[in-house]
Amino acid sequence: MTLAAQAIARESHESTLSLVVGLVFAFRICVTFLFFQSKPEIGTAVTVAFGLSLFTAALGVAMVSPAVGERPVRHSRTTAWIWFYLFLVLMSLSWTTTRSITNAAAYWLALAADVVTVAVLMWHGPVQKQACGLMKGFVIGGINLAIIAWVIPALSDLRLGDEDFLHPNAIGYQLAIATLFALYLSRHSHVWIWMAGLLGITLLRTLSKASIIACLAAGLFYIVSDSSLRRRSKRNIGIAVALLLVLSWGLLESYIDTYAQGGRVETLTGRTVIWAEAYSTALEKPWFGHGFYSFRWVVPLFGDFEAWQAHNELLQQFFSYGLVGVVVVIVLYRSLYLDVRLARGTSQHLLAAALLIFALVRGLVDTERFDLTYPLWLMAMMSIWISRTRLTVSTVHE
Repeated sequence: MTLAAQAIARESHESTLSLVVGLVFAFRICVTFLFFQSKPEIGTAVTVAFGLSLFTAALGVAMVSPAVGERPVRHSRTTAWIWFYLFLVLMSLSWTTTRSITNAAAYWLALAADVVTVAVLMWHGPVQKQACGLMKGFVIGGINLAIIAWVIPALSDLRLGDEDFLHPNAIGYQLAIATLFALYLSRHSHVWIWMAGLLGITLLRTLSKASIIACLAAGLFYIVSDSSLRRRSKRNIGIAVALLLVLSWGLLESYIDTYAQGGRVETLTGRTVIWAEAYSTALEKPWFGHGFYSFRWVVPLFGDFEAWQAHNELLQQFFSYGLVGVVVVIVLYRSLYLDVRLARGTSQHLLAAALLIFALVRGLVDTERFDLTYPLWLMAMMSIWISRTRLTVSTVHE
């Protein structure tokens, strides 16, 4: 086999792997719901195993086919702070308050494996192809997630999803990110704009308020700022969104009535109760927090509702890792913001900025149990992509 044929084969395998990784990242929240409702702990184990399998596959590809033809990328500030944050989370296992250290360690391992998997794929580029492969896979996984959400019976409050194993907020979060990915991919093919529409409709149908509002803010910024979109296209998108909201008004009105009558702590207005309890408990260990995977075991039940996280990004970090964690996360987001600023003039600038807007808006009233609202693997992807692009541009001008 010639060197050219070897390079083509390597690129094909890596692109396929990035597509699979993105698909699994989007779709894996369905595993327990589809197959392991009677034994959710097995579903969690299988989900973690998926992540570790992808990690192993990425390392295997990297070892048997080292990157060629591209100048090695420097570690960016953002990736350095991602490693530091993961190290802080790992260290917190030594003082965490949790029922099972083994389970906590498994969740951390899955989180770290996702980041390393994406970093290895991006480092063994081509980064543009790898990033697009990850996003395409995530959008396809999101479409499959949307199909499942539509097929299963809706909840009593009209939302798509399952209260125990496939929560509407989890669906909405994944679909919002997939929608923003599809908007970016539509620069290359109009097929993706139709996928963005399907994902957006399903996102609205989940009635996941934080993700809907954050996605609208990020999507509006992206569409208004994207110079590659013609004025007519922007107008048509605006009309479509407005028409969708009008057609959905009856559903939204019914949900608002149900929502206003509920008065539960997991609602947007009731989250102030969770915030107050989380903050007062966090003050018991203000410097290094209660540790990774500790929230559900430390914070008491709110009636019959069990909170797994503080429903606010910074409050969750303060609870888990204290003031040290808050500082690290602020610096991490600031570093990502600086990367976004330095990416001006590149194709990924608007996507990175839109995702940052989404994370900051959603993080005000919701967050993730183990990860940040701007997922660490996605931070790694965008940071390496931006750094490699800037390095390539500077090399061309030398």
